[in-house]
Amino acid sequence: MTYRVLISDPLSEDGIYPLRQAEGFEITIDTEHTPEELAAKIAPYHALVVRSQTQVTREIIESAKNLRIIARAGVGVDNIDLDAATEQGIIVVNAPDGNTNSAAEHTMAMIMALARKIPQAFNSLKNQIWDRKSFIGVELKNKTLGVIGLGRIGAEVAARAKGQRMSVIAYDPFLTEDKAKKLGIRCGSVEDIIKAADFITVHTPLMKETKHLLNKEAFAMMKDGVQIINCARGGIIDEDALYDAIVEGKVAGAALDVFETEPFVDHKLLTLPEVIATPHLGASTIEAQESVAIDVSKDIVNFLNGGSVRNPVNLPSLSKEALAKVEPFFDLVDKLGVFVSRLAEGVIEEINIYYSGELAESDVRPLTRNTVKGILKRNLGHHVNDVNARFLAERFGIKVNEHKSTTPKGFSNLITVETTTEKGVRSVAGTLLNGLGARIVRVDNNLVDVKPAGHLLFIKHIDQPGAIGRVGTLLAKENINIATMQVGRSTVGGNAIMMLTVDNQVNEENVEHLKMLEDIFDAIPIDL
Repeated sequence: MTYRVLISDPLSEDGIYPLRQAEGFEITIDTEHTPEELAAKIAPYHALVVRSQTQVTREIIESAKNLRIIARAGVGVDNIDLDAATEQGIIVVNAPDGNTNSAAEHTMAMIMALARKIPQAFNSLKNQIWDRKSFIGVELKNKTLGVIGLGRIGAEVAARAKGQRMSVIAYDPFLTEDKAKKLGIRCGSVEDIIKAADFITVHTPLMKETKHLLNKEAFAMMKDGVQIINCARGGIIDEDALYDAIVEGKVAGAALDVFETEPFVDHKLLTLPEVIATPHLGASTIEAQESVAIDVSKDIVNFLNGGSVRNPVNLPSLSKEALAKVEPFFDLVDKLGVFVSRLAEGVIEEINIYYSGELAESDVRPLTRNTVKGILKRNLGHHVNDVNARFLAERFGIKVNEHKSTTPKGFSNLITVETTTEKGVRSVAGTLLNGLGARIVRVDNNLVDVKPAGHLLFIKHIDQPGAIGRVGTLLAKENINIATMQVGRSTVGGNAIMMLTVDNQVNEENVEHLKMLEDIFDAIPIDL
């Protein structure tokens, strides 16, 4: 059989070499088309290769009668309708590793240029001004670099910084003390980094938890003269707060490659002489562009020849029979994963998933992937999905174990998700009840009956008279309405729990107020 591959965005010939060399592949390069024209011509093709230019819409995907794989030669897949691809049984792959070296090198280049004021000095010379006194910089040696996010790129930056004889302190939700020691760096919290670092570089995904991570309050806690670098995602830094911190003299300089709104050409930050910037060039090297194209080209060849892919982005289609058995549980296990990730304290080292009852006779691997995704997405956001979840867990050194027992545990089907950290084991169990839908039925050793939806509040307290009333009174004062409440205890006067569903999102300030109440020793908001 001959497989037809359409390349709809410009790629180098070296990048598509694996496609050229593979037997039985016919390559068409057509980079000039409208979405309507692409929809009209896509039907004969088995694979589509794009970068960021082509918008792979639902209309295009539904017109692709023979398409089996879409490959994005890059990291993001915002230009591909993933839901439509999954519905049509089309796998989507990308190349998350191809730009690692390029992005790390660009970050280090920005750090060095910032420290030595190279762009500013060059501009002075361009204006025919020989001025040495205005551009006295600082050395990196013996300075502390704070790395927020120690994934692929963050780890590469840390290694390069050590080569410059910098001291490195890093935060990552999957970084343990042992891993840090092996890397020769210190492990700390975001607050530790903010307070200790001379240079701070961010390498996290952009999501709810990381948006404006470096804000007015964070800048206030930093050392005077700190320098800020962002070559990761625009929006991690509050740009207005950064501007104020530079003007006020708190921040000595900033190097920015990414911005909250791009193109970024008309912002007050760019008027400051302490700021250097580039137009999102982190992955813009010849080698990186070739590398991502090579990665996806190999995935296309392997997949169409019956093999596996390295970097799938969506869930491959299941047989109708297998899907019918497990599909009703997809949302439940995702919610169980999110729930237990909020309970877990410390770095997760192991995940155990127990399937009991009739479900144990089915192929539950898709449910396991979805559960792991629910656990990891608290820290990884949209970068984790149903297919790459187990791969990412393995990368972060997290063991994932799947257990099956056909013996019912009080329900015809019961799924228990358990996480292990250095601080202990936390677990949550759920099921589907006829006529009632998904339910969380146990948290740790406490029996509950909670619909996994909306805003939940899990409170641990001492079983004493008045505890429930104090919680209700405080939430009322803070205009948070309680929809339902359940309580449970292990012994009279001992440890007890409250599980509340509330109408409003509970913020960190609300949580701190709850923890200050008598007999309350933990309060965890969980948004499902």
